[in-house]
Amino acid sequence: MFVAGGTGVIGRRLVPRLVERGHQVTATTTSAAKLGLVERMGAQGVVMDGLDAMSVGEAVANARPDVIVHQMTAISAPHSGKPDIRHFDRWFATTNRLRTEGTDHLLAAAEATGVPHVVAQSAAIWNGVREGGWVKTEDDPLPVESGKLRELGEAVRHIQEVVLKADGTVLRYGGFYGPGATDDQVELVRKRQFPLVGGGTGYCSWVHLDDAASATLLAVEQRARGVFNIVDDEPAPASEWLPYLAECAGAKPPLRVPKWLARLLAGDVVVTMMTEGRGFSNAKARRVLGWEPRYPSWRQGFREELARS
Repeated sequence: MFVAGGTGVIGRRLVPRLVERGHQVTATTTSAAKLGLVERMGAQGVVMDGLDAMSVGEAVANARPDVIVHQMTAISAPHSGKPDIRHFDRWFATTNRLRTEGTDHLLAAAEATGVPHVVAQSAAIWNGVREGGWVKTEDDPLPVESGKLRELGEAVRHIQEVVLKADGTVLRYGGFYGPGATDDQVELVRKRQFPLVGGGTGYCSWVHLDDAASATLLAVEQRARGVFNIVDDEPAPASEWLPYLAECAGAKPPLRVPKWLARLLAGDVVVTMMTEGRGFSNAKARRVLGWEPRYPSWRQGFREELARS
């Protein structure tokens, strides 16, 4: 098994599970300082630059894996800084490149070395097509984005097109929560700096990091093909999950701001997410993969996670 991005929030949970299942795992990192972490997880570590075709090609050729798992992002990398929704295009710029150029490099390496299966990370947070119902399946089209969401939308579409063309698997993860995933959001909620916008009608689908890792393990071992939404059972509007998150965090209820003010202060992306975002159904992942999330609802997950913090 070759896990590209093996020290990210999913990689850190997936790699030990693969090792426990008896798989030989090569896990990549962009920093030599993290090779010790990979070793402690029981895998062989390699430093790789996902945006360098030669670096990717050499790493895959040396590993000779049966499966490549693409988990490369730069969302929490040191150079990306804290979440910056107002400048979403800048914040996600490197991640978008990893989802386009990086995906292409991995697929080229897979073809060159005869790797039969590629599993790639994608997104199912609020980015369903913003028309019709509030909950989307894998059969619903992806939206054609504009403005600061354009590059993100193009990257998500690119992953799906090229990985499916290679007869691989695309896992659309919901919004991550769990240790290391939502710390910044919770801090903003506690400071009352994460307001509800308008009526908070936009939907979001969540998934606990451990559940995302368990679904990925199933997809890898079953050699499942196609697109799967990896989300919990309860897509919900911001008007429901945000006040509940505040309650679990011991914070005061979130402030409410009108759309025009949110657009002025935080930009169009926030307004879109909070008022028009779509959720996703996990019925296919449950049916085909036999996936049973430990946290079927963010209600249970938020409360248990924040009780530990």
